[in-house]
Amino acid sequence: MRHVAPVGVLLAANALLGVPAHAGDRPVAHTGNGSAGGTAHADNGPVGGTALGGRGIVAPPGMKAPPKTAAKSYVIADAETGEVLAAKDPHGRYLPASTLKTLTALTLIPKLDKAMKVRPSSRAVNEEGSAVGLVSKPLYTVEDLFKALLLVSGNDCAMALAEANGGLAKTLRDMNAEAKRLQAFDTVAKTPSGLDKPGQSSSAYDLALIARAGLANHDFQRYTSTKTGKFPAPKGYYEIGNHNKLLWRYKGMIGVKNGWTSKALGSFVGAARRNGHTVIVTIMRHDGYFWNEVADLLDWGFAARGRVAPVGRLVDPLPEATPTPTGQAAAPQVARSTTPRATDDGERSQGPSPVLYVLGAGVLGGGALLVYGLRRRSRRKPS
Repeated sequence: MRHVAPVGVLLAANALLGVPAHAGDRPVAHTGNGSAGGTAHADNGPVGGTALGGRGIVAPPGMKAPPKTAAKSYVIADAETGEVLAAKDPHGRYLPASTLKTLTALTLIPKLDKAMKVRPSSRAVNEEGSAVGLVSKPLYTVEDLFKALLLVSGNDCAMALAEANGGLAKTLRDMNAEAKRLQAFDTVAKTPSGLDKPGQSSSAYDLALIARAGLANHDFQRYTSTKTGKFPAPKGYYEIGNHNKLLWRYKGMIGVKNGWTSKALGSFVGAARRNGHTVIVTIMRHDGYFWNEVADLLDWGFAARGRVAPVGRLVDPLPEATPTPTGQAAAPQVARSTTPRATDDGERSQGPSPVLYVLGAGVLGGGALLVYGLRRRSRRKPS
């Protein structure tokens, strides 16, 4: 019996040291697609479906392949159903250029009062690249800035809107949080304008997610479908026109946004509606004139929708988190069974808690010491 207590100690130590480790977050796999990163995967494969994980063209059987395009990546999708009809390198990460302004608008439209007056800072007024020509005077409403952001791709408006939202850092946090809510995991915003910056990226798939969510917002759709508008000036106003050439050329075109930089090359997010149905086409990294090619892809999408099996799906946004009421702690989770079950991080439960083994080992060791002491006392008593 004198060896029972050390055994109990060993059992306790073993229980403490043998607790399995559990990861707090699920890893995201990357496969190296695109020029600026890899493909975001869910636990069960690429977001939107397994077929969307490759870099080549993915097209449905039983129909002629989509028209050729010089774009390195594209997605053709049905906006109503979310079905991806065809794609090429859909999760390839590329520089988004001004198509990122769609995320800026989608993030900020619900947060800012359209009638609020804004006085742009000198930083906003002097933002490089495409601009509407802001001055540092309180001439503009938030409505004016959104209109110029999406019609003439005003980088100065993007910065002014970010400042109206509480600053650049807060706006970028909000934009990246919105991308995660949409499950646009290929997207990383480093600027509100889309100006090239290391680490910034998006994908044709993500741009389609953003466009679909934007089209569900009345103001977003109104801005992107506006052909011309009046913009305030120190003396009156001047006319601005939408850079999306297909608004004048393509039947049923309703937006959304084009972009170009010398590093990103050409990118475009487009949507058109015919006979009550909307088709979305997104392209990235096109090195030339893409308008006719986008029109051909839209034509193919209208011909294919409802007639072919989808190759993937535009996933729905994640549900909004419900905040815990102030002053109330979250209810603790109570284990109702010791049967092994799947835990939140995908691993398996190892049965009873290690704490039970520690307590059991302590009881066993204490009992052994008690018996050992009683036996020694009985041996010392006279016979």
